[in-house]
Amino acid sequence: MAALAEEQTEVAVKLEPEGPPTLIPPQAGDGAGEGSGSTTNNGPNGGGGNVAAASLASGDGGTPKPAVAVSAAAPAGAAPVPAAAPEAGASHDRQTLLAVLQFLRQSNLREAEEALRREARLLEEAVAGSGAPGEVDSAGAEAASALLSRVTASIPGPAAPDPPGAGASGATAVSGSVSGPAAPGKAGSVIVEDQPDVSAVLSAYNQQGDPTMYEEYYSGLKHFIECSLDCHRAELSQLFYPLFVHMYLELVYNQHENEAKSFFEKFHGDQECYYQDDLRVLSSLTKKEHMKGNETMLDFRTSKFVLRISRDSYQLLKRHLQEKQNNQIWNIVQEHLYIDIFDGMPRSKQQIDAMVGSLAGEAKREANKSKVFFGLLKEPEIEVPLDDEDEEGENEEGKPKKKKPKKDSIGSKSKKQDPNAPPQNRIPLPELKDSDKLDKIMNMKETTKRVRLGPDCLPSICFYTFLNAYQGLTAVDVTDDSSLIAGGFADSTVRVWSVTPKKLRSVKQASDLSLIDKESDDVLERIMDEKTASELKILYGHSGPVYGASFSPDRNYLLSSSEDGTVRLWSLQTFTCLVGYKGHNYPVWDTQFSPYGYYFVSGGHDRVARLWATDHYQPLRIFAGHLADVNCTRFHPNSNYVATGSADRTVRLWDVLNGNCVRIFTGHKGPIHSLTFSPNGRFLATGATDGRVLLWDIGHGLMVGELKGHTDTVCSLRFSRDGEILASGSMDNTVRLWDAVKAFEDLETDDFTTATGHINLPENSQELLLGTYMTKSTPVVHLHFTRRNLVLAAGAYSPQ
Repeated sequence: MAALAEEQTEVAVKLEPEGPPTLIPPQAGDGAGEGSGSTTNNGPNGGGGNVAAASLASGDGGTPKPAVAVSAAAPAGAAPVPAAAPEAGASHDRQTLLAVLQFLRQSNLREAEEALRREARLLEEAVAGSGAPGEVDSAGAEAASALLSRVTASIPGPAAPDPPGAGASGATAVSGSVSGPAAPGKAGSVIVEDQPDVSAVLSAYNQQGDPTMYEEYYSGLKHFIECSLDCHRAELSQLFYPLFVHMYLELVYNQHENEAKSFFEKFHGDQECYYQDDLRVLSSLTKKEHMKGNETMLDFRTSKFVLRISRDSYQLLKRHLQEKQNNQIWNIVQEHLYIDIFDGMPRSKQQIDAMVGSLAGEAKREANKSKVFFGLLKEPEIEVPLDDEDEEGENEEGKPKKKKPKKDSIGSKSKKQDPNAPPQNRIPLPELKDSDKLDKIMNMKETTKRVRLGPDCLPSICFYTFLNAYQGLTAVDVTDDSSLIAGGFADSTVRVWSVTPKKLRSVKQASDLSLIDKESDDVLERIMDEKTASELKILYGHSGPVYGASFSPDRNYLLSSSEDGTVRLWSLQTFTCLVGYKGHNYPVWDTQFSPYGYYFVSGGHDRVARLWATDHYQPLRIFAGHLADVNCTRFHPNSNYVATGSADRTVRLWDVLNGNCVRIFTGHKGPIHSLTFSPNGRFLATGATDGRVLLWDIGHGLMVGELKGHTDTVCSLRFSRDGEILASGSMDNTVRLWDAVKAFEDLETDDFTTATGHINLPENSQELLLGTYMTKSTPVVHLHFTRRNLVLAAGAYSPQ
C-alpha cells in the first residue's frame, strides 16, 4: 500500500528565526496581508495595504537596499511649521545618523540598525514639509541632535513601526527598510562623503536611556484603561499581560536589572491568575544571559501575541497613545502584538475570559476559517451472516453495517456519501484484510446488544486498579474489543495483560512451525505455543519511562513512546520489538494509532508532532507550530486530521494530507492533557490541568461548551460508542459522566458568532453532569467504552 508521499511539492518547510520548522503551503502569506476585511493586523508584518511588509521575509527585516534615502513629510493633520534656515550642525548630525545606519547595514548588524532606525522616528514630529534634501528646521535639528546623544531602551524588532501620529501621507522613512504602512514619497538622496567616527554613537547606544519611565508608561496606560467605559475596559485589559511581559523583558535585555525587579514587583500582582505559572518563569529571568536559554520566553519575543479587539476599543487606545506621545508602548503594540480587529459590539469580560489564557493569546480568526472535512468515510460493504440466537439479527438483512448504528453515523448505512466527509481516496488507507472483515462482523453482532445510554440509563463502570505500581504507571491503553490492557511504567517496561479468560501466547519457534499443516482450518491456533500461555507479558526495550501506549485496531501491534526519545512498535504475536522509530530528540509524551491502522502520530517535548507510517523509518509529516510540549495526540475518526494538545494551552488540528494547521483552539488556562473526538467527527472535547473540559465545534472552529466540576487535571476523556455520554477521568480520583446530547443541542453557530467570536457559554455544568464516581485513592489515567457501552477505567493506587 502506498503511504502518503514523504515529500510533496505543495508543502514547504519554513524555518522561523527562533523556533522549530513549520510546514506551510507556498500559497500562504508570510504574515503580510493576513488581515483582510474587518481583520486588521497593526503589526509591522501584516495588515491590508502594508505594501512594504509584503516583500520582507518573516521576522528578519529582509535584505536592505544599499542606497540610503530619506524623505521628510509633515504628519497627517499637523499644522505646517515655517522652515527655518538650516543650522550648521543639523546637516552634519543628519549625515552622521545616515552614515551610522549605512555602516551598520554593511556590517550586517541588523538588530542595532533596526533599533537606531526606530529611534529615528523621533525626527518625525519635528520635521515639517518635504523640502530639499538636507533642509531641516530648527526643531528637526534639535531632534537629530538628541538622537545622537540619547537612545531609549528597546529590544531590536523586525521592522520600524509607524508611530501613533503617522498618517497615510508618510513620515521620515529610510528606504528599503521601513515596513510601516506609509509609502515614502519622492525621497531626496543624501550622499555621505566622509565616514564619521561611529564608535561614539554605538557606545552611546549601549548606555541606553532612562529606564525609570517604564513604570510611568505602564501606570499611565493602566489608569487610562481602568477609567474607560465598562464596554471597552474588558477588551483593553487584555493589553496588560503582554505589555507587562515585553516591558520587563526589554529592561532585562538592556541590563537594567534593578529597574526590571522594581517593575515586576509593582505590577505582577495585577495580572490574571491564569498567568501565574508564566510569571513564575518570568521572575527567574533577571539577567540578559538567562533569556538565551529560555525557549518559552524566546518564543514570546519572536511570536506575536494575538489580541481580539473591537474597532471602537482599538481607536480609543490609539488616540490615547497618540495624545500622550507614549511611543514606548506603541512600539511594543506594533512589533510584538497582533491586533485582530472586528466590527461590532465589544466583547464582555465573560466572553473574553472564555477564550484567552494561552501562551500566545487568542487564535487569529483567519486561522479557523479553512474548510475541514469532519464527516465520516463510507464504510465498506460487508455481508453479515444471520445468527439464530441474535434476536435483532433479522433487522440487519445483510445491509452494510457500522459499529455506530445510531443517528450520529450519518450516511454510513446508505450508499450516499456524507457531504462533510473527505473524498474516499483523499489519503491512502490500508485495504481491509479478511481478518479485519471478520472482526467487523463480530463488532456488528456486539453492536446489536449495545445498551442505549442517556440521562436515565447510565453505564456501569469497571475499574482496573494497578496495585504496587509505586506511582510508576505512566500510560494505559485498552484494545477496541476490550480483550487486552497495556500499561507503560516508569521502570521502562511495557506490560500487557489479557482481561478475558483467553491467555496470551507467543508464536512457536521457526523449527516447529515447519511441521504444521498450513492448509488446516485451525492453522491460526496451531501456530501458537501453549507453553508460553500467561495472563501477563512484559516488553523490554525502552531506556526511560514509557509515557504513551496505543494498540493497533487489529490488535496485532502495540506502540509505546518513551522518555528515551523513541517510539517502539511491538508484535503481539511474538511479544518482541519490531521497530524503533527515532525522530524526536527529547521525551515523547504520547503516541496513537490511526483508526484504520498503518499510520500513527507522536508528540513530545520538542514541541512538534510527527506523523509516521509503520513501514517508514522517517516521519511522513512534521506538525510544527506549538510553543511548548505536545502532551497529547488524537486522530480524527476519518483519519484525515490529527489533533494535538500542548503545554502552550492551545489545541491544534492538523491536516494529514498537507501538514497544515487548520484549527487553533484557545481557552484552557493550563497545559492540555486529554483529547477525544465525538463518534460522528463533528466535535472535540479537551481536558487540561485547569480541571475544565471544553467542547469545540470543528466545522465552525468555535468553543460551544464548558464542563466544570473536576478539581484537578483531566487526564482522560472518552465519548460513548453512540456519542450520547462523555466520560472524564481526573487526578482528583473521580470519573464524571456528562450529557453530550444536551451539551451539543441548540448550538449558536450563526455567521456573526463565527465572524467575531462572541460566544455565549451557558453556565449549565450541573445540569449536564449525570454522575460522579469516586475511587478510594486512585487517579483516573485512562477511560474506555466497550462495544456494548460499559465503561472501563484504569489507574494506579496512590496511597495517601
